[in-house]
Amino acid sequence: MKKTLLILALLINTVWSKYLTPTLKIDVNESIKDMVLVGSTLVMGTDGGKLKAYNLNEKKFTKIVQLPKIKDFMGDSIDTSVSSVDYLDGKYLMLSDSGIGGYSDLRINENNKTINIFTEKDKLALVEAKFIDKDNILVAFLSDEAALYNLTNKKFIYREQLNGSKFSNFALNKDKTLAAFASESGEVIVIKPKSGKIIKRLTGINLDNIFKVDIKKDIVATAGKDRRAGWYNLTTGKKDFIQAKFFIYAVSLSPDASMAAFAMDENNNITIVKLSTKSKLFLLKGQNSTLNNIIFKDKSTVFAASDDTFVSMWKLK
Repeated sequence: MKKTLLILALLINTVWSKYLTPTLKIDVNESIKDMVLVGSTLVMGTDGGKLKAYNLNEKKFTKIVQLPKIKDFMGDSIDTSVSSVDYLDGKYLMLSDSGIGGYSDLRINENNKTINIFTEKDKLALVEAKFIDKDNILVAFLSDEAALYNLTNKKFIYREQLNGSKFSNFALNKDKTLAAFASESGEVIVIKPKSGKIIKRLTGINLDNIFKVDIKKDIVATAGKDRRAGWYNLTTGKKDFIQAKFFIYAVSLSPDASMAAFAMDENNNITIVKLSTKSKLFLLKGQNSTLNNIIFKDKSTVFAASDDTFVSMWKLK
């Protein structure tokens, strides 16, 4: 009897309730390196040196910013890779490779004018940058340092070393009062972005590099190289994970944090998991290369971008 119950439990976690294909595919014409959703607009950074904004209601690109070319090691002019983007109150934030010494360029485009925040002369190896408010930008260094830069005073408010490992990714909660930082160590560090104060150190799930992290409500979700799709509850201290058979490259939590979307197989599919039961609700098919960004717009709409040129949208129904 116990053996029968165990088999049934395994089947619940391995049989899909629904396979879904995209209801919309947006051709960006360039590989997408980062993507955020602001209202009804997808803002994307590409390997063609562009920021592109696509309005979902108007079904067209409403903003394209082309960054200057950089020099490669042979001295040839090439497009830079826009690795991190954001938008707030008419300002587009763009982080890209300077092409010199591994250092980064950080720019803001406002009213169709682009200004430099950092260039290679500042010698900063930045990996990610997001607005906290109109005056402050949270940035992450390759060395796993978190820093808050004030645009008005043009200086860092703080710069804190979080971990000795290489930085991977950070995510902000909805009101930007918490940020979850992930690294190659497998540890997730939750901080207050305004002060840099460490709130939680989360361990025990991932034993290797965390590719992506997300934070919604009191849940932090992780996507790991160790094939673990994990989640922590900041309130209760509980943690859990699902073991996959392939590297998990991306993750996103639903707005109410009841579900998570994980890129957890070699076929570039997305698994929608109900966290309370670990049941696999949907399998989202149709993306053709390695997934790097997943976004829940709401509880029933999911967007994803990958190393190809398409953004896909699925409706969970």
